[in-house]
Amino acid sequence: MTNSRPRTIAALARVHPYVKGSYTRLILGIVGSIIGALVTMSIPVVLSWIVDVPLATGDPEQVVMAVALIAALGVFEAGLVAIRRWLVLKPGTHVDGKMRTAIHNHLQRLPVAFHDKWQSGQLLSRAMSDISTIRRWISFGFVMLTVNVITIVIGFTMLFVWNPVLGAVFTLLSLPMFYFGVRFQFRYRILARASQDQSGDVATSVEESVHGIRVLKAFGRSAFALDGFFDRADRLRETELNKGRASGNLALSLGASQAVAYGASLFVGIYLASTGAITVGTMFAFFTTVAVLRWPIDSIGFLMQLTIDARSALDRFFEVMSEPVVVNEAENPVALPAQSGALTFENVHFRFAESSTESPDLFRGVNLEVRPGETMAIVGLTGSGKTTLTALTTRLYDVTRGRILIDGIDIRDVRLTELRERVSMAFEDATLFSVTVRENVLLGRPDLSDPIDEVARDRAETLLAQALDIAQADFVYALPNGLDTKIGEEGLSLSGGQRQRLALARAIVTAPAVLVLDDPLSALDVTTEAQVEAALRRVLATTTALVVAHRPSTVMLADRVAVLNDGVIADVGTHAELLARSALYRHIISSEGDAPRILPEIEVITS
Repeated sequence: MTNSRPRTIAALARVHPYVKGSYTRLILGIVGSIIGALVTMSIPVVLSWIVDVPLATGDPEQVVMAVALIAALGVFEAGLVAIRRWLVLKPGTHVDGKMRTAIHNHLQRLPVAFHDKWQSGQLLSRAMSDISTIRRWISFGFVMLTVNVITIVIGFTMLFVWNPVLGAVFTLLSLPMFYFGVRFQFRYRILARASQDQSGDVATSVEESVHGIRVLKAFGRSAFALDGFFDRADRLRETELNKGRASGNLALSLGASQAVAYGASLFVGIYLASTGAITVGTMFAFFTTVAVLRWPIDSIGFLMQLTIDARSALDRFFEVMSEPVVVNEAENPVALPAQSGALTFENVHFRFAESSTESPDLFRGVNLEVRPGETMAIVGLTGSGKTTLTALTTRLYDVTRGRILIDGIDIRDVRLTELRERVSMAFEDATLFSVTVRENVLLGRPDLSDPIDEVARDRAETLLAQALDIAQADFVYALPNGLDTKIGEEGLSLSGGQRQRLALARAIVTAPAVLVLDDPLSALDVTTEAQVEAALRRVLATTTALVVAHRPSTVMLADRVAVLNDGVIADVGTHAELLARSALYRHIISSEGDAPRILPEIEVITS
C-alpha cells in the first residue's frame, strides 16, 4: 500500500501540464464542495438541538424555526453543488482538448517506423476513450474523491465529538473497509489495463474489417473476420465482467462493514442512552452523521475505480507521448538556395530501429549523384530497399550514417517544412483523404487552398488544371460535383489508377525542386501510362527527379539508371549502357518487364 500510492499519485500527476490554467476553477469547485459537506454535517447539530430542546419542551415555535433552518441549509447545499458542477466541468473539456491536440501533433511528428509497428486501433483508443476517461476523472473523480475523503475525516471526527465510545466502536468496526479497498486496488488495476488494451484490439479488428471489406467479400471470408472480432470482443467482455465482479465485491464488502458497524453502534448507543450517559438527541445526531457518511463511503469504491481507470489511461497515453521524435528539426536551420536541385547520397547507411544487431544494414554505403534537372531511375530486385531509399529524401526516415545533400546542404540542417516543400513525393500506394478532389490535389499547396482574391483564385485554378492534365486526371470533371466532389474514405470510391493519377497531380502541383516518384503508375493501363509518361516528360525536363522503376516503360523516362543491389549502388548509366555491360541490370529488367516468362514446373498437390 505504501509503495503503490506514490506510484499512482505520481502517474496521475503527469496530467499537470494539461491542467495548467484550470487549477483555479478546480480548487474553487473543491472548496465549494467542502463547504457543502460542512453544511451537511451541521444538519445533525440542528437535529440534536430539536430533539433535546423543542421536542422535549413542546415549544412549536422553536420547532418551526429549526425546520426552516434545516430547509435553508439544504437549499444552500444544493446551490453549492450546482456551483461546483459549473466550476469543474469546463476544466475537464479544456484538458480533453489539450490532450487530444497533443497526441495528434505528436503522432504527426513521430517517424514512419513508429506507425509501421503500432496498430491504428490502439492509437485511436488512446486518443479517444482513454482521454475521455481522464476528462471524467478530472471533472468528477478527482474533485469528488478529494471532497469525500475530507468529508469522511470530518465526519469521523464529529462521531468522536458526539460520543468517544460510539465513535471508537464505529471506527474500529469500519477498519475492514480499508483492507477491502487496498485489495480491490491491486486487482482492479490489472483488470483496468487489460480492458483498455483489449478495447484497442477490438477497435483494430473493426477498422481492419472495414478497410479490408472488399477483400473479405471477394474471398467470402466475412465469417473469418467476424470470428476474429468475436474472439477479441469475448476477451473484452470477460475482462469487463471481472471488473464488474471486483466492483460488486467491493460494494458488498463496504456495505456489510457499514451495516455491522452501524448495528453494533446502535446497540451501544441504546445502552448508553438508557443509562443516561448520552441524551436521545446526541444519539440521534450521531446516527444522522453516520447516515450522512454513507454516500461518501459508498462512493469510495466507484471513485477508486475511476481513479485506477484514469491512471491506466494516462499510462497508455504517455506510452505514445514518450515515444522519441527521432526525426528532429535542425537546431540552426539553413535555408535551401532558390536554385536547389542537385541531389546527392553520400555514403548513406540505414537500418530500421527494430532490426536485430546481427542483421546487416539495409543500405551499406549508398553513393549516388542526381544532377540538377536530371531524371534518375532506381531499379532493383524486390526487397532491395528502393522505396525506403526514396523515403530518406524527405526524412520520413533518417539515415543511420552518412548524409543526403540538396545543393551541397545536408537535409538534416534544413527545416522539415522547407525540405518537404522542395521535395515532393508520389507513392505507389496512393492515399487520399475524405475531402474534395480540389483539397486532395492542393494538399501540398496551402497557399492555393484558400485564395484571398480573384488573381490568386485564377492562379490556383490554372496550376490545378495543369497538374490534372499532366497526370491525365481529367476524369475528375465528370464527377458529380467536379473538383468539389467529396471522395470516399482513402479514395476507395475511385479506382486504383484514378487514385494514383490524383496523387501524381498532388505531387506535380507543388512545382518541387526535386520530384520523387515511387512507381506511381503501377495501377495504370498501358495506354493511360503512355499518355501520363508523355506528359510527365514536360515536368521532368525542368525538375530533378528520382523515380523508382519496376517496368521498362518507366525506365525509359530516365536520363540515367542506378542499380540498387545488396545495400549499395552497383552501377549507374543509361539504359543502353547498362543493357550492354550489366548482367544484373538485364536480369532485373527481364524479371520486372511485361514480357511473358516461362515459369518453372510446379508439383500439383491434390487432396
